Amino acid sequence: MGLLERLRKEWFILGIVLVIAVARLEPAVGVKGGPLKPEITITYIAVSAIFFNSGLSLKTEELTSALMHVKLHLFVQIFTLVFFPTAIWLFLQLLSITPINEWLLKGLQTVGCMPPPVSSAVILTKAVGGNERETHLRL
Repeated sequence: MGLLERLRKEWFILGIVLVIAVARLEPAVGVKGGPLKPEITITYIAVSAIFFNSGLSLKTEELTSALMHVKLHLFVQIFTLVFFPTAIWLFLQLLSITPINEWLLKGLQTVGCMPPPVSSAVILTKAVGGNERETHLRL
């Protein structure tokens, strides 16, 4: 695999690294109220564009067949909304007997109960060649 072919294949990860590097060099561009207006562009425009773009690439037949996977839907919902928060809670019970700061434990509990970010899940699933139609239905 040549270098150019590899760069084309890994365009998303390379883009993330590039954006992080630019943000490191010029952080004022992306701050709240800055030129990019992230409170508007990220919250409304970027997320909508990601879903719209992903939705355009899905075939109706694929989406319909994905809706029929009820067991998969149930598994993902139970894992995300019941199992994972319970596992985090048990882990935090173990950590609570250690000298770890109480506020750090509260922060871990909050993050453990939050669902995964939808937009990044869709993009990363697509980037690795995963089942994108199932991703749209799960999140």
